[in-house]
Amino acid sequence: MAGAETQITENNVTAKPKSLKDIRLPIEKDLKEFQLYYKKALKTDVFLLNQIISYLLKMKGKEMRPILVILSARLCGKVNESTFTAATMIELLHTATLIHDDVVDEADQRRGFFSINRIWKNKASVLLGDYLLSRGLLVALDNDEFAHLKVLSNAVKRMSEGELRQLKASKMLNMTEEKYFKIISEKTASLLSACCKCGAISATEDVKTHELLGEIGEHLGIAFQIRDDLFDFGADDVGKPKGNDIRERKITLPMIAALNRCGILERKKLMRKFGKRNKSQQEVTDIVNIVREKDGIAYARTHMDSHTSKALTLLNHFPESDERQDMLDFIRFVTTRKK
Repeated sequence: MAGAETQITENNVTAKPKSLKDIRLPIEKDLKEFQLYYKKALKTDVFLLNQIISYLLKMKGKEMRPILVILSARLCGKVNESTFTAATMIELLHTATLIHDDVVDEADQRRGFFSINRIWKNKASVLLGDYLLSRGLLVALDNDEFAHLKVLSNAVKRMSEGELRQLKASKMLNMTEEKYFKIISEKTASLLSACCKCGAISATEDVKTHELLGEIGEHLGIAFQIRDDLFDFGADDVGKPKGNDIRERKITLPMIAALNRCGILERKKLMRKFGKRNKSQQEVTDIVNIVREKDGIAYARTHMDSHTSKALTLLNHFPESDERQDMLDFIRFVTTRKK
């Protein structure tokens, strides 16, 4: 891996972040190829499964994880069949986790559509998620992609551990900043790290490069999750507060920071409000306002920017190129996106 010819600094980072549509343009051909692989992996002769999968394909997301796999491969070499296999495995895994999450959360909607569990009920949804996970394993085995399988298996393990840690901390309402970062590293950053690492594995045999891309993905994933958490509190550039985490009593970084800046009585009062089930909209608004007053949003943003900077600094190990700029644009999009 060659040394960087030009360092990424505030001066040479594009002033205005690119949209996802702009980021997709240089890799549109690769994305279409990935989509063929993905649809092929979903084929089945089970009638009910085919019905649900047809509906699932209409619920198309942003494809951010396949995009990250492809961008990582391009950064390290050339996109190839191994890249598409990795992207397909990761998208199958990600989709399975979303379906299972909707069952656990009793969600009615996903991406503007009725959720799978709303239409076909929980049992079919859980079985569909299991089917997608098994297809991901078989895609790897059918193509002898054992390196990808090892990375993804570790990611699934970390994601499961993170979800269970969050469940315990949420029930006890005793989340700390240390626990928070451990959880988001496991449940969110692990998969983005896997995207980057698998992309690198598909394009180069250099182990140091694999680890470097994995580290970039880890920092990107942490920044990604903090950005998601900021949506809940309606940070200045993300619009109206969603309040979903507040209603579900999920303690995230803005809330942790606000609690740490409260006096003993203030903290007890805020925790009573936060711990209440079935909060009214006014109660959610009150909590958001307190978090704002205690600079919880600014604190979380500082950490998000720090992890973004770490990802960009690691990106400096690669020489200046269109591929490096494309990855830079993606990193900036993730941490400035509006939804």
